[in-house]
Amino acid sequence: MSKTGSERLEAYFLAVIADRMKGAGPSTLRFVLKQCSKLYSGIMSLRLRLYENRFLRAKVLGCQVISIGNLTVGGTGKTPVVEVFARELQRNGRKVAILSRGYKKEETPFAEKLKNLLLFRTPRQVPPRVVSDGKRLLLDSAMGGDEPYMLASNLPDVCVLVDKDRVKSGRWAIQKLGCDTLILDDGFQYLKLEHRADIVLVDRQHPFDNGCVLPRGLLRESARHIRRASFVFITKSDERGAKELRERIREMNDHAEIAECRHTPRRLQDVYAREAKPLSFLRGKKVAALSGIARPLGFEDSLEKMGADVVLRRRFGDHHRYTQQEIIDAVNAAVERGAEMIVTTEKDAVRFPKLERRDIPVYFLRIEIELLSGEEDFKDVIRRICFQPA
Repeated sequence: MSKTGSERLEAYFLAVIADRMKGAGPSTLRFVLKQCSKLYSGIMSLRLRLYENRFLRAKVLGCQVISIGNLTVGGTGKTPVVEVFARELQRNGRKVAILSRGYKKEETPFAEKLKNLLLFRTPRQVPPRVVSDGKRLLLDSAMGGDEPYMLASNLPDVCVLVDKDRVKSGRWAIQKLGCDTLILDDGFQYLKLEHRADIVLVDRQHPFDNGCVLPRGLLRESARHIRRASFVFITKSDERGAKELRERIREMNDHAEIAECRHTPRRLQDVYAREAKPLSFLRGKKVAALSGIARPLGFEDSLEKMGADVVLRRRFGDHHRYTQQEIIDAVNAAVERGAEMIVTTEKDAVRFPKLERRDIPVYFLRIEIELLSGEEDFKDVIRRICFQPA
């Protein structure tokens, strides 16, 4: 498969920090990255102390603000959890807006930049991108970003806005769209806006990566900062539970409620025709797995657990934006291997270009959150958000 230069570089660095690359070069690079990690960790800790001691002040917007985020870079399955929270809050009478920074969305078109320049608009005066106003879907995945578009598609009554400045997009959601509850998607490290609740996701399989902060590891800040969380979701769990991880989290945070959940496949859906199929449709079928996510192995393993015979695995970098030729090549390779269908993730599906001809069907796997423990605690969190003043 073809990868962009940035994806190849990203794959190399991930292999280095995971200690899969041996030799003098990678060892030297790891030493350098370790020193950079110490500096970065110190900066993040100092920044946090400045906010905690009010030397830097978070903005208060006069409404409920809930942060849903994680300590590590990618791979915790955050988007389905954001969807669950938004749906439950909306169901309980809240007018919800999801605020995202729109990772890897397309840059503002030149004509729009020129217009802003001619109107002497500062960045704070440029309106946020509204992916959905709670009534209509307004932007595609390229302009809005993969996760915001996916959330807007699945939550027709929820507003979804994209901007790096989430204080600005929060004000817009309140003043222009009438929202009274803001969800910060990937907002645990966004300290400029005061949070009423901090929901933190921890991947049971890779809870704190190798324990190192970026760039030597995948932690965005020290694991001990989980003390700020008011609720912890242990994701990708199973019936055996995560006793040791719970105890480890409890050592660092003695007050947060802890729940365990797993990402459960619900159905197959045609990427182009939107036709749905039951999961039993996979059983005994030869399947080509195609993905551009942080941890593709879990997706591929889930297909095999549902009875699929995975005859081809095509992996791209996280958030890879597919070209039409790449999808055509994947279809041809799948046909050559005898695959009866291509299966991808829902996050990948929003980045697929239109194809006029498809020699085999292309489906995405619809995933939803299933609570394994802590359901009452989750309901309590929703009640507190819905029925307490901002």
